[in-house]
Amino acid sequence: MLQTGEPIASTASERYMLVYMIAVLFIVTSLVVIFFIVFLKRKNKLILDKVRQQQAFEEEIARAQTETQEQTLKNVGWELHDNIGQLLSFANMQLSILKMQVADDVKEKFEDTSEALSNSLKEVRALSKTLNNDVILNIGFEKAITNELNRLKKLKFTMADLYITGEVVPFKNKKHEIILFRILQEFLSNSVKYSEANTVNITLDYDTKDLTITAKDDGKGFDESKIEKGSGLINMKSRATLINADFHLSSVVNEGVTLSLKYPITG
Repeated sequence: MLQTGEPIASTASERYMLVYMIAVLFIVTSLVVIFFIVFLKRKNKLILDKVRQQQAFEEEIARAQTETQEQTLKNVGWELHDNIGQLLSFANMQLSILKMQVADDVKEKFEDTSEALSNSLKEVRALSKTLNNDVILNIGFEKAITNELNRLKKLKFTMADLYITGEVVPFKNKKHEIILFRILQEFLSNSVKYSEANTVNITLDYDTKDLTITAKDDGKGFDESKIEKGSGLINMKSRATLINADFHLSSVVNEGVTLSLKYPITG
């Protein structure tokens, strides 16, 4: 009987040992899996934190650059209005005095020059207003755009119009109002310098949540695959990113350029 019982006891012991080894293996495997999952979570968190820190840093840099640019524009606006404006006014006054002292046959030339000086003075004062944030905020977003279009119409375009659809929604963040205006100003400046356009128009489409802005010119356009990303385009994109606005610039050769902006005005 003892001889027949020994194999049975040995078999039971082996089973216990097998169960024990399986249990140990399961526990070790579980610990490894848990450790790996925790490691991945911590790694992902560190990566995410790093990305967020980088984004915050880039946003802060963009914000600082924008504020510096705005202050520079404001200072230039003051210089144009106070210094250059005064010089042009003085030159015009001196010209008027001289005009009274010359013969009648040359007075007409003086009048042409005087008119040119007066127009230059008006242009300098109009430009100085578009560079000053306080003026833009005081007259409002739509009026500021209208003034800029009217100013450019005298310089370049045969038509430059603003269209507004929907019910106008006030900006919650006034700084964003300035940034959007600067993006449009950059677009219009590029149209004047490069597009050879005759007409330009801007549409403001308001709804309950978003403001969709579309600016178009009828100029020579460009090939999107070949265009170089200059400082103007980079400035527009970085400003749009700063205020969480969707930015898109498209063009076809000989069919003009279109700028689209979608800004969460109630956000």
